[in-house]
Amino acid sequence: MKYEPQVIPDVILMTPQVFGDERGYFMETFREQDFMRECSPLRFVQDNHSLSSQGILRGLHYQLEKPQGKLVRVVSGEVFDVVVDLRRQSPTFGQWVGVTLSAANKQLLWVPPGFAHGFYVTSESAEFVYKCTDYYNPGDEYSLQWDDAQLSIDWPLVKGQAPVLSDKDRQGYSLREAPCYD
Repeated sequence: MKYEPQVIPDVILMTPQVFGDERGYFMETFREQDFMRECSPLRFVQDNHSLSSQGILRGLHYQLEKPQGKLVRVVSGEVFDVVVDLRRQSPTFGQWVGVTLSAANKQLLWVPPGFAHGFYVTSESAEFVYKCTDYYNPGDEYSLQWDDAQLSIDWPLVKGQAPVLSDKDRQGYSLREAPCYD
């Protein structure tokens, strides 16, 4: 596995070594000892899997009381994945990282606790899987506005059309108003 810190160094893009031939391919997507050395000593407690159609944007989500670190990847299709640093004491507070994750590139992204996370589906559909370091806590969920001018995220919107959002995501906080991590 190749581990590449991003512009925000705590965010790590992971590229697995893929072994393939005429039968298909094999790759290792997670090895705890390497992950703990390269990314975080946190352990995962929950796995999630979602299916979304083109143009759907999920996020930018986070939990305050029980922050979740997430190890994310796409097993079918393609998404533009975004993380925003919400740690007020961080030198990169309010900055974002965006990467394309796809079944074709097989890359994973480590999203540490303290970040809002979301993705936008650029392919016809996408299956998105991720491991979490803490459990989903419905009373502790927040959403940051996907189009906050202060963040100025450069989403690759299909045909320039506005994304499809959940009601919760339409009601997201601006960075200025958002509850953040101290």
